[in-house]
Amino acid sequence: MHPWKALIVPLAAALVAALTTTPATAGTPAIKIENHVTQPIFSRADAVKQTVYVEVAGTDSDSDGRPDRVAVDILRPKETESGLKVPVIMEASPYYAGGNDVPNHPVDVDEYGNPLPTLRAQANKLAAEPFDGYYDNYFLPRGYAIALVENLGSGRATGCPTTGDRNETAGPKAAIDWLNGRARGFTPEGEPVSATWSTGNVGMIGVSYNGTLPNAVAATGVKGLKTIVPIAAISSWYDYYRANGGVLAPGGFQGEDTDVLAKYVLTRADGQQVCAPVMDYLTTAQDRLSGDYSRFWDVRNYLNDVNKVKASVFVVHGLNDWNVKTKQYAQWWYALAQRHVPRKIWLHQGTHMNPFNLRTAEWLRQLHGWFDYWLYGIDSGIMREPQADVEIAPGEWGTHRSWPLPATRAVNFHLGSGAKLSLLPQRSNRESFADQKARTAEQLVESAPGADPNRLAYLTAELPAPVRISGTPIISLRAARKSGSSPYLTALLVDYGTDTRANGTLVPTGETLCYGQGIPGDTGCTALRRLGTATTPYQIVSRGWLDIRNRSDASRTEPVKAGREYGFTWDFQPKDHLFKQGHRIGLIITSTDRDYTLRYPEGSQFTIDPARSTLTLPVTLKP
Repeated sequence: MHPWKALIVPLAAALVAALTTTPATAGTPAIKIENHVTQPIFSRADAVKQTVYVEVAGTDSDSDGRPDRVAVDILRPKETESGLKVPVIMEASPYYAGGNDVPNHPVDVDEYGNPLPTLRAQANKLAAEPFDGYYDNYFLPRGYAIALVENLGSGRATGCPTTGDRNETAGPKAAIDWLNGRARGFTPEGEPVSATWSTGNVGMIGVSYNGTLPNAVAATGVKGLKTIVPIAAISSWYDYYRANGGVLAPGGFQGEDTDVLAKYVLTRADGQQVCAPVMDYLTTAQDRLSGDYSRFWDVRNYLNDVNKVKASVFVVHGLNDWNVKTKQYAQWWYALAQRHVPRKIWLHQGTHMNPFNLRTAEWLRQLHGWFDYWLYGIDSGIMREPQADVEIAPGEWGTHRSWPLPATRAVNFHLGSGAKLSLLPQRSNRESFADQKARTAEQLVESAPGADPNRLAYLTAELPAPVRISGTPIISLRAARKSGSSPYLTALLVDYGTDTRANGTLVPTGETLCYGQGIPGDTGCTALRRLGTATTPYQIVSRGWLDIRNRSDASRTEPVKAGREYGFTWDFQPKDHLFKQGHRIGLIITSTDRDYTLRYPEGSQFTIDPARSTLTLPVTLKP
């Protein structure tokens, strides 16, 4: 038996026994368990609401000589006033107070990477409103408290945002410490207050930035954090704004960077003046010229501390999420697996989405069982269910023992003249293309397999059987930059074949699900949705980017000699994708990726030696 299980099994049994016996004190409220899960017996309408300002000891990010504080809005069953102790579902966020209009960085640059004038843009992140989600309607009646933590520099919190640095992690960590009696909390009037109603068990959950904070806090090993549910979450901020030595944008936010996001969420009343030095530091230290990995990025890399993770992890991510790209979940998942952290994963065909909006009833069932198990110690059966739920096509879900799928192995495809991609090595002449920055990746893909001066294309024959990939593809090229200044090589993995595919939208089904207790203005019901679809002739399955000056190390820029061939190897974004019978697997090689990379002056010339280049796909033998 693994040491995790040796701890968990007896603990769960003990807790279940304790929770199903008569309370020691007559009249003390208690939760109700039926069918191995908590039941909705507490009133959402009568819930107690309080705001606590928690002191973040040892953190003074605004340099005012006082510890920073975060505001925590709490909603809990009224029975907690009469002796009921409950665990906490926590969502920390910098978005509760909305955001500011902030210009993005220019992405058209000169040959040295210096910015050229560009139009003003806006970081259009979504703001959330306290208690407008589903946690309170569904989980509070079942015996949970809900805690919403405003991140440093936002809303009523003090301090300054630094986009993923340790001071931001310290805010929600301090809230967990307060729930366990290890930190100081104060009422809005300044009176000390304790969480006497809390069991000390906390589960963190959230989407995007709100899902990233659970990863960050779990990597501190804080006691009391029993589980996290990171949805569309970041595990390394370098891989959000950079890739293999190159400056890169999150999808849909070309030109955004750490300083833009920090300025967006800097919503404390006096933040613009107080935090100006911090914003200036971010602008300088993030380094948009080289894109090198540095100390600045290293402190924003939660993989460094994955060995400290004591909480279980329920990972959720969209396979078509190009904002928080799939590498973020996959590298976190791989690291957790190596350390045998108790875990579960959902991969869906959506984009940057909340699973509540996608597969509502099943999501609530599994999340309910997950929180009951990890926060109450109830044997809900969730840990005996398959570890991975994967949506391979819109509405087509499968369950699997693990992810990447078992029986997956690396298969090499060889490049050849005449746009060939084959399992057999090819004899080929060198081929060339010229960089451009005006055409999108989609336009370059659409022109395959015909000749195009701005990219090279390699395609398999029509597939005689389905081919499923599960994991991280790798590209290895023997190539030279003959002339010009663009430092980028971009590889696109393409599924050529007409099919009905998810198009990034959600479509109402016409059905309504009432999932929890309602209150005025919040019915506890939701319109059910499904993924929208469109029939398309191809799909860009994955992308991969490399700054060729960082061919040896993402942290080191090296000169590139014109005309000299080098070996370049880099990763695509991880995927789980089925290439159907009759489709063709395509590989497109180009330089500038207009929607993601910086755009250097056009005209750089690249040469590829196909015979010494390979595409490696993680192919599962049981698609």
